[in-house]
Amino acid sequence: MKPREFNPLRLDIAAFAEAGAELSGAWPLAALERLAAGVSADAPPAAGDEVSWSARGLCRRRAGAMPEWRLELRARAVLRLECQRCLQPVATVVEIDRPLRFVASEEEASALDVDSDEDVLVLSRSLDLRELVEDELLLALPLVPRHAACPAPLAAAVEPEEAEVAPVRPNPFAALAALKKPGSAH
Repeated sequence: MKPREFNPLRLDIAAFAEAGAELSGAWPLAALERLAAGVSADAPPAAGDEVSWSARGLCRRRAGAMPEWRLELRARAVLRLECQRCLQPVATVVEIDRPLRFVASEEEASALDVDSDEDVLVLSRSLDLRELVEDELLLALPLVPRHAACPAPLAAAVEPEEAEVAPVRPNPFAALAALKKPGSAH
């Protein structure tokens, strides 16, 4: 019997997990638009930039209980983000290695997600794995991308030229003081 073919863009998680199937590949970075939008404007995605990924399904069956559908998801990309110190592109490796658990309902996912260290998602008969990989990579982005040591010296704050010394103007209230006569009771 020929093994079942699975489409990563319309993945039936339950069938994938029950088959213990594995998928892997690479997508061009440009195909993950939200992730590509975050790269430095000075270094837009090139033709060879890609996101490599792999997924493995697992199904655990327990007597008297619903099966546990799981997905082990891995992905890696090298993104040229904008360094927050020097504002130049910095190559940043972004990787994920996530175990995901799938359950039958939103209520069950909410209840388990609170008590569990693992991510719990609602089971779908048509999961877009590329979208899931993109979501997970976006969550893994560094908050403040920066070089360990910036390649160019940072521009120092330029001290303004000393302003020309303006002639000292007399205090306008000094003239009023001169008008005031000595000994007047005001």
